[in-house]
Amino acid sequence: MGRAFVYVILGGGVAAGYAAQEFVKRGVSHGELCIISEEPVAPYERPALSKGFLLPEGIELILGTRVKSADVRRKTLLTVTGETISYKILIVATGARALKLEEFGVTGSDAENVCYLRDLADATRLVSVMQSCKDGNAVVIGGGYIGMECAASLVINKINVTMVFPEAHCMGRLFSPKIASYYEEFYKSKGVKFIKGTVLTSFDLNSDGKVTAVSLRDGSKLPADMVVIGIGIRANTSLFEGQLTLEKGGIKVNGKMQSSNTSVYAVGDVAAFPVKMFAETRRLEHVDSARKSARHAVAAIMEPEKTGEFDYLPFFYSRVFTLSWQFYGDNAGEVIHFGDFSGKTFGAYWINKGHLVGSFLEGGTKEQYEGIAKATRLKPAIEDLGELERQGLGFALTASQKPSSSSPPLVAGSSNLVIEKPLHAWYATAGVIVAASVAAFAYWYGRRRRRW
Repeated sequence: MGRAFVYVILGGGVAAGYAAQEFVKRGVSHGELCIISEEPVAPYERPALSKGFLLPEGIELILGTRVKSADVRRKTLLTVTGETISYKILIVATGARALKLEEFGVTGSDAENVCYLRDLADATRLVSVMQSCKDGNAVVIGGGYIGMECAASLVINKINVTMVFPEAHCMGRLFSPKIASYYEEFYKSKGVKFIKGTVLTSFDLNSDGKVTAVSLRDGSKLPADMVVIGIGIRANTSLFEGQLTLEKGGIKVNGKMQSSNTSVYAVGDVAAFPVKMFAETRRLEHVDSARKSARHAVAAIMEPEKTGEFDYLPFFYSRVFTLSWQFYGDNAGEVIHFGDFSGKTFGAYWINKGHLVGSFLEGGTKEQYEGIAKATRLKPAIEDLGELERQGLGFALTASQKPSSSSPPLVAGSSNLVIEKPLHAWYATAGVIVAASVAAFAYWYGRRRRRW
């Protein structure tokens, strides 16, 4: 028993949905395209974890089905039901899974009031637990995207929150200590407590199997009516180990998103692709990368002669409470802060080997965010850090409007540019949940709550 398709998309998240949309946009014929997903629903916008489905019509869906093996030489996939799906072109959009506590030697994460957040089923379960925990105590394990965004949502819904993580400050792989301090103080003003420099070691369970407290390595114990775990993800590559080249924890692809097997492409969290501006292969865990890499892969498949190399500027963002930040590029090198850290708008630049390689801005306008993005892509030469600090946001806004050729480096009283070849690697948030992060979880949950 089996079916055959020209194109098969393996996975059901954001990257899969955008790849399907791009296929339809480019004129895929009825019956040529199939999506296979373990999830029982069509691909959806994962950042909001809403039922805003991405799937166009005319596509074969094989949902709630796990693929147990792949043979890229024979171009076949075998499902757990015993069906063989053959393809001419395969797009791997398997994304990543949440790391479980058991992988770190801690048992009990299957308790009813312990929650992860990766897909729609996780979100539905989390909402149910939140409903039963009003005015109760929540312990959030992890200080990255999931931890920060879930903590905000829990507080908004009148739950007492304590965050626990081993790093010295929140968002340790992206934020500087000064930036992190701003957000931690803001969260504290909303009632969030922080316990840093330690990790969870065990749970106390009642007779119903629910967690009542968590024990930490520093010897402290916290009462808990619910626990949210956000300790990172791991790309889903197991089907292709030994068959495709792997790198940076994902499937290595070229600038066309094509793997070491020419009939297999990879997109989203699972893809390790060359970031041109830094001349290095990266695996980026964020929804923006998932969307754009999926579209590029389909363009390369459908119109290879017209499609160049994927030229992506690493981009991360978050919106919680009244806060909204965006980051572009690489957080390598020396950091220069600017703006009013006692107010609503501030930011930072990262300077590595004499060039601006990364930019961060909180509380910006659409035009200001566009400005720091353009300036970061230009990678201007910087000679006077003091002058850069003095100009602050104005430097990026001016630099983004200037031509990129024959401009001198930044010196005192100047904001001109010199463009050179890409230099440094980008390490900002490897290991934190991004492509499928819940950047708008508070918004989604608020909408759900209004319907109850």
